[in-house]
Amino acid sequence: MADFFDALDGKHIAMIEKQPVFFVATAAPDARINLSPKGYDAFRVLSPTQVAYLDLGGSGNETHAHLAADGRITIMFCNFEQPALILRIYGTGRPVLPQDGEWEALAERFTLMPGTRQIFVIDIDTIQTSCGWGVPLMTLEDERKTLLKAHTNAHPDEWRVKMSLRTSSIDGLPTRATDRYIEGAPGTRPE
Repeated sequence: MADFFDALDGKHIAMIEKQPVFFVATAAPDARINLSPKGYDAFRVLSPTQVAYLDLGGSGNETHAHLAADGRITIMFCNFEQPALILRIYGTGRPVLPQDGEWEALAERFTLMPGTRQIFVIDIDTIQTSCGWGVPLMTLEDERKTLLKAHTNAHPDEWRVKMSLRTSSIDGLPTRATDRYIEGAPGTRPE
């Protein structure tokens, strides 16, 4: 049985804070549905009705393109330990890039990582919880270090060029590229 809420409560926030992975789904008219797993310490509850997550450069920029075109986003957390629980956040999201005016205040809420590209801010419409009884019990072995290592080893100028070329989704929807390499993020190499 699913339950619906207008805002996150203490139990929801406690469950979210324990999860090592979350899933992000977006869609835009006439485009493919995008579903991405996310790890690291990248998710923050900003208020009972607003959340955000830190986005690192990866294989594309589909979430950015879909949010610019449509705005709808769903975040899903699964508790792979006990008690069984699935929590979905339905909302409207937007990207905040380092060149945007609100970046500094928002970035202070996160530990910036090598490859930081943008932060997605989501205004919550509805929260849904459901049983999760069909989700297996699993334990976290470790985080993968590969993405952080790749960004750490990238030369800042090459990283900027690579990110500047990410101006559309796989379906041709436009995105805004970050204009800067995040200096001082733990593990980033100096220029």
